Amino acid sequence: MDQTIDITVTEEDTTLPPQHYEYLDHTADVQIHAWGTSLAEAFEQSAVAMFGYMTEIQTVDSTVDTIDIECSGHDLHSLFYQFLDEFLFGFSAEPFFIARKVKILSFDRESHTIKARGYGETFNLDKHPQGTEVKAITFSNMQIHEKVGRSDVYVIIDI
Repeated sequence: MDQTIDITVTEEDTTLPPQHYEYLDHTADVQIHAWGTSLAEAFEQSAVAMFGYMTEIQTVDSTVDTIDIECSGHDLHSLFYQFLDEFLFGFSAEPFFIARKVKILSFDRESHTIKARGYGETFNLDKHPQGTEVKAITFSNMQIHEKVGRSDVYVIIDI
């Protein structure tokens, strides 16, 4: 994982998209349901939802810094898992990065690879209320549904 430094961040980069996710009840864990007009948007929304479970997402400034991730999988489910896991790793270890916005820069469905950028800042307990710790992403009941004009993803996160 590479942290991008000295990137020119444009106004478009920091404009926040509408929230398209919800938290569903699940025994001992949390299920995230995220959606968008494309699979990339649904993935982006799921990452923001994960960060939103860790802190009050509105306290995160999307104009401070960025982090870039790259991941790959052997199918869409493993790619979705790796995508979320890379962002979780960026939060759990240096630089302790929390994103308010996530943008997929490239999404290759044939080779199952993603390059994405998170816009946010380093987690700081003086600024960001501590939410629930996310220990891991799971494959349990992971779902990806695509229809024309709408994609929905479901993932259970271990808390």
